[in-house]
Amino acid sequence: MKSLKYLFLFGSILMLAACGQPESQSQSEKMEMDDSPAVVGEEVSYSAGDLTMNGYIAYDDNLEGERPGILVVHEWWGHDEHARNSAEKLAELGYVALAVDMYGDGRMADHPEDAMQFSGEVMGNFENANERFTAAMETLRNHSMVNGEQIGAIGYCFGGSVILAMAHSGADLDGIVAFHAGLQLPIMPEEEIDTEILILNGADDPMVSEEDIENLTSAYDELGTSYEFVSYDGATHAYTNPAADSLGQEFDLPLAYNADVDEQSWERMKQFFDELF
Repeated sequence: MKSLKYLFLFGSILMLAACGQPESQSQSEKMEMDDSPAVVGEEVSYSAGDLTMNGYIAYDDNLEGERPGILVVHEWWGHDEHARNSAEKLAELGYVALAVDMYGDGRMADHPEDAMQFSGEVMGNFENANERFTAAMETLRNHSMVNGEQIGAIGYCFGGSVILAMAHSGADLDGIVAFHAGLQLPIMPEEEIDTEILILNGADDPMVSEEDIENLTSAYDELGTSYEFVSYDGATHAYTNPAADSLGQEFDLPLAYNADVDEQSWERMKQFFDELF
């Protein structure tokens, strides 16, 4: 009888161990899931003068407390999925990100001629451009999850030009990262710039000349601006946008996605904001 009793106890222990292991794994998996970002994306409208701007704000709902805010300024095509995806990726990193609308009413260009017109309307009237950008910045700054003392910006192509011009004009930005930005700007640096600047361009970008680079970096050097200019070999214009290949082919434009450089430049951006904030 004793042997049967011990046998029963031994079997019970084995059953408990077997049943307990999956429960432990489940708890571990649950903890991992709880620690992973829970990105929430929300449509947001704000005004610049009489114009309604349609943006998109993203944040990690699992985080508590205020955190830095980062503006995302779109390419010359307009407020698109590329900008929204970047906002969500920034939210995964712990920021609150606002993909802005610089054209108003969420306008999108279907053709390069339209994109040229829309972007020209913005950059050709810097007072209006500044009003639109400032409205977006204040919308982000006033968000309940944002530390209003920590605001940065990233921009692509046209958007990169926008944030560079804004930094040159004295916008209250801690740091900016410009991806494949045009460097012929409506506002060039003439006074001391408080904003930290990182420019990540493609070495094979035919839309940016060596003269453009020299003019800008020389001005920075003369003013003692804190900046870094990175030129990626093998990368051309719009290298961060997965849609660049099809757009380039459709409209015979020198656009091409470069997955490796896209990843490298994003990692460099992450390091930049980690050090800044």
